[in-house]
Amino acid sequence: MSKVEVKKVVVAYSGGLDTSVIIPWLKENYDCEVVAFVADVGQGAEELEGVEEKAIASGASEVYVADLKEEMVKEYIYPSLKTGALYEGKYLLGTSMARPIIAKAQVECARNVGADALAHGCTGKGNDQVRFEGAFAALAPDLHVIAPWREWDLVSREECLDYLAERNIPCSASLTKIYSRDANAWHISTEGGVLEQTWNAPNDDCWAWTKSPEEASNEAEYVTIKVEKCEVVAVDGKDMSPYEALMYLNDKGVEHGIGRIDIVENRLVGMKSRGCYETPGGTIMMEALRAVEQLVLDKSSFEFREELGVKAAHLIYDGRWFTPLCESIIAASESLAQDVNGEVVIKLYKGQATATQKRSDNSLYCEAFATFGEDEVYDQSHAEGFIRLYSLASRIRTLNSQK
Repeated sequence: MSKVEVKKVVVAYSGGLDTSVIIPWLKENYDCEVVAFVADVGQGAEELEGVEEKAIASGASEVYVADLKEEMVKEYIYPSLKTGALYEGKYLLGTSMARPIIAKAQVECARNVGADALAHGCTGKGNDQVRFEGAFAALAPDLHVIAPWREWDLVSREECLDYLAERNIPCSASLTKIYSRDANAWHISTEGGVLEQTWNAPNDDCWAWTKSPEEASNEAEYVTIKVEKCEVVAVDGKDMSPYEALMYLNDKGVEHGIGRIDIVENRLVGMKSRGCYETPGGTIMMEALRAVEQLVLDKSSFEFREELGVKAAHLIYDGRWFTPLCESIIAASESLAQDVNGEVVIKLYKGQATATQKRSDNSLYCEAFATFGEDEVYDQSHAEGFIRLYSLASRIRTLNSQK
């Protein structure tokens, strides 16, 4: 297949083995200038240490590092939380939610440097290739997209290391890497190794952040979370930005083993994959937001919000953030969130985050109506007429069958 002529390409660069190979490969195979774009989405200082020097050593002409942490939590994670999105009932979409903001910032970088192409290091087996390229299609359909893993003949970690060694390009990667990990402020994922056999229980190495519940404190800890319009705005009496709140709750959750899941999920490309995901602060946030919703949303509104969550989870997972449907779902959840204000106390203990106290000025819970004791506000005889009308269709259907 003949290659498209490219003059300058911006590659999403992490400093790992794959992207270290991609830079010289692009220069050799496309005879183009390569600009490295690095997204700081909270993966940690260790991951970013020396990343600019690594990119230049690999052959990049320029390196741009974008601090996206606050924006990611405020503009992508918080809106997703309002929908209640949980992929296949468990996954809090940690990797998925980082991809649209990275892709958007990469496109902006390409525009700023006058690039005519974009490149990523996603494999042909995973979801991320769809997420990146779906975002590129929505934001910059005029830019050519290069996916080296779908073009080159390198098939193993050994071959990638040999490729760099032959060109005297330094790389800290080695053959001893067992697990594939992806981290950001929201979560860390672990795949590969023992997890590739579903009958293998995850070992201690499969968990990178959180303490095991068995090793966590024997004393429960309580955090108080203030919620406004279905957003966490303060924790333990201190106003915090979205990113600050997440970092604070991450620290708490890590110590109590909160937010671990071991899931076999359905990838968009058709295969199943297994991963161990840790989302400590996010799990606490989700528990707090749903607790306030229980007080505020009526039955029909809550049911609709649940439907939004299921649909949003698939859209986000499938890389369809920049679509009219996703925008509409987020707008609907924003509307429902207007009255979701309140305060929640969350108990953190041995891997569990549990709402133990909750209150809201907008609460629809009324003790005078709900009490099992004597009341003067509800005439129980009124229920008879309601039930008769509610079940009228069933009554008529059965009477017809008896004719």
